[in-house]
Amino acid sequence: MRHRSLLCLVTAGLLAVSGCTVERHWGGGSAPAGSGQAKVGLVTKTETNPYFVELRNAASAAARAQGAEFMALAGQFDGDNDGQVRAIENMVQQGVTTILITPNSSTGVLAAIERARQAGVMVIALDTATEPADAVDATYATDNVAAGRQQGAYVKAALGATAPKVIMIDGTAGSTVDTYRHNGFLEGIGLKDGDPAIVGRDNANGDQSIAQQKMENLLQRTTDINAVYTMNEPTARGAYAALQARGLRILMGSIDGGCQGVQNVRDGLYAATVMQFPRKMAEEGVTAAVKYARTGQKPSGFIDTGSVVITDRPMPGVPSQDTTWGLQNCWGTK
Repeated sequence: MRHRSLLCLVTAGLLAVSGCTVERHWGGGSAPAGSGQAKVGLVTKTETNPYFVELRNAASAAARAQGAEFMALAGQFDGDNDGQVRAIENMVQQGVTTILITPNSSTGVLAAIERARQAGVMVIALDTATEPADAVDATYATDNVAAGRQQGAYVKAALGATAPKVIMIDGTAGSTVDTYRHNGFLEGIGLKDGDPAIVGRDNANGDQSIAQQKMENLLQRTTDINAVYTMNEPTARGAYAALQARGLRILMGSIDGGCQGVQNVRDGLYAATVMQFPRKMAEEGVTAAVKYARTGQKPSGFIDTGSVVITDRPMPGVPSQDTTWGLQNCWGTK
């Protein structure tokens, strides 16, 4: 599928920031709810993370299939709240009927979301919940506490009777997804923050290169570890590179379930990953946007789009699928 990409210009009515991504299938103008014409805007955290690329591609394809008009913008980096605020404001000016957003922070874009809703725009969170949850009309997302819990339960089962000595490579400090996955992992493995079994911890902002550097730094302090928590698969790949450089084979889990991540599990880079379903989030979000444009009806509440442990080393008591299933369903509609 080909998309028409436009350069981001610093002009009135467009984003007053360089480095963003704009994908548009229409030329502006308003289409109020109930008019029948859906104009859907998608705001992701970044434009480079494969997860958000898949989310954007799925939303774009769903919009075309359902006859909806579509535009996409992204923050410049994970945590770019100001960039997302400008994207929301730009979309309202462009006459969207619905904004789908993966908020960088659960609270950092609430004022912009409220202004959009006051203007009659339905706002749906994808992947990342807001706080409070009713700051948006509805949320289609992975239950990230549950996903973290699944990773933790797998690592606990794989360690067996061995006491854990864990390094945790987290995401972006303060982000909802990072907090939920972190807390879920600790719940699943049976630890609490501050437990001496957590021998090292740092944030990598979901970035592979940063994760490798942070893991290298932590390994300079101690190599007496037997498990690694990673917030997402780019983080896991970075952590693996640091471990491999020291000749360490350590039990590691992750979360995402992209095709590359599933292949990483098959190739033995890490033991398991928890697959989530961004394509399902995007497709259901677009479907809701089309329905809103046609009928004025909105979804509400939190809609869990599911998560599944993927591993070729199944553990008793931890439901899972193997990598063959994973490669057939990676980031799919389940």
